Amino acid sequence: MKLDILAFGAHPDDVELGCGASIAKAVAQGKKVGIIDLTQGEMGTRGTAELRASESKAAADILGVRFRENLNFKDAFIFNDSDHQMEVIRVLRKYTPDVVLCNAVKDRHTDHAKASDLVSHASFLSGLQRIETFDDQGKKQGAFRPHHVFHYIQWEELTPDFVVDVSGYLDHKMEAIKAYKSQFFNENAEGPQTPISSLNFIDSVASRVKNMGRLIYKEGGEGYTAERFLALENFDSLL
Repeated sequence: MKLDILAFGAHPDDVELGCGASIAKAVAQGKKVGIIDLTQGEMGTRGTAELRASESKAAADILGVRFRENLNFKDAFIFNDSDHQMEVIRVLRKYTPDVVLCNAVKDRHTDHAKASDLVSHASFLSGLQRIETFDDQGKKQGAFRPHHVFHYIQWEELTPDFVVDVSGYLDHKMEAIKAYKSQFFNENAEGPQTPISSLNFIDSVASRVKNMGRLIYKEGGEGYTAERFLALENFDSLL
């Protein structure tokens, strides 16, 4: 399946938090979008891997993506090494996305920056002819490199290189996030509190979208950092 956008997250819920509104908008515009979770989030303080899997499916249904897959890397032990890179390369060559979205380049959770580097490096290596990979049927895959790799913003307040107008899609994002009932604010939830389980955190996610929108004179926005300069055809592209 040829994709327009493939979004990677170190953990189930990373994609929703970082770029959920952008994905919902792209889907509404007819784009083919998929999600790849690198781990099951099994090291999380709250919930279980099985519960996270159920929640991630519900969130994917809300966003309307074509599919959601999990590479089952070990949570908290993601490494940017050849074994991990080869698995990501296989996925990139399978779905040949024009745009790759992935974790923040710097963040509170150490998995996020590591996943960011991993997907970025794999996206480059995927274009090298002499790296051989094979699909599920044993057929050799062709070399492929996405046009763009963009990094969404998570816990840290990073300065974006550009902001996507997501006006009208904040509700979609928040509904998908709240599908993770084991992770985020829930008055009736039991168990230990975490930095992301507070009401303040969930409010901050919505506030960031609104503030990014304010800064671009729109209702809502999601910011991204880019690995290289973006080319515009002309000034009209900015209007």
